[in-house]
Amino acid sequence: MDHYLRCPACTNSMDKIAFRKAPVFRNAYECSSSTLGKSGVCDPSLVHVAITLDVEYLRGSIAAVHSILQHSKCPENVFFHFLVSENGLENLVRSTFPELKFKVYFFDPERVRSLISTSVRQALEQPLNYARNYLADLLEPCVRRVIYLDSDLVLVDDISKLWSTSLGKKTIGAPEYCHANFTKYFTEYFWSDHKFSGVFSGRNPCYFNTGVMVIDLSKWRRFGYTRHIERWMDIQKTSPSRIYELGSLPPFLLVFAGQVSPIKHRWNQHGLGGDNVRGSCRDLHPGPVSLLHWSGSGKPWLRLDSKQPCPLDSLWAPYDLYGQST
Repeated sequence: MDHYLRCPACTNSMDKIAFRKAPVFRNAYECSSSTLGKSGVCDPSLVHVAITLDVEYLRGSIAAVHSILQHSKCPENVFFHFLVSENGLENLVRSTFPELKFKVYFFDPERVRSLISTSVRQALEQPLNYARNYLADLLEPCVRRVIYLDSDLVLVDDISKLWSTSLGKKTIGAPEYCHANFTKYFTEYFWSDHKFSGVFSGRNPCYFNTGVMVIDLSKWRRFGYTRHIERWMDIQKTSPSRIYELGSLPPFLLVFAGQVSPIKHRWNQHGLGGDNVRGSCRDLHPGPVSLLHWSGSGKPWLRLDSKQPCPLDSLWAPYDLYGQST
């Protein structure tokens, strides 16, 4: 029988969340074994994936995990690192995925709250959005590489292919979009003052979406990139005028743009949630697809529930485990 768990933290229009128990996914014969015995999370055969969990986006996170397991040749070798700022979600994950390898890490919102600036969309101001900045501190030192994924996406390919991406000498890898107007991510005040804009001197900065990143945590720790990001967030708060308008993205661009190992665009078909205001429907970018990402204000589960879905939302629906079966 399917198992359901009421979420005590859910309020307002969603006073409970119920998920069906996912199927059990087993490794293919050729997979190396991962028993999580003595080495535990330090097992070198593991693929490490970090995702945030919160009540508002929980349905998306569960669907993302489901999609990863379904398309992985070695699903038992995937270890999930869930970042939370509230209690009560661990049991829900365990009831939905009884055999999932995972650990929950508490991210204290107060660690970053004083550095957060207002943004074009309130959801972008939530402290948990900034937890990705602290993965090198939160995860065990033996975890030297991690794939960070947003909660509003699904994979339709084997995550081990993304895991095996070579970063060369770079600290992070992500699909880059060099045709995008990079100047729009920062204000006129930023570009008019060389002490700010000069950070890009000698670099060829391109936009990249921080919702899909492969991160070399060893290099991150060695160079202290968390402090670099915090420094730019502090500059944003203390400058006479703002240097950017969006939430957690611009500090990442300031530190890494132009120094990113490019990953194929198929690994982040982003923007399917529309823009940050209207959330209008979008089409896929040309080319093959390994990951569908509903970045923007429109989320597929909300549009499906409202009976006003976009055409591509039907590609997310098969991974949705929300609700009781009939």
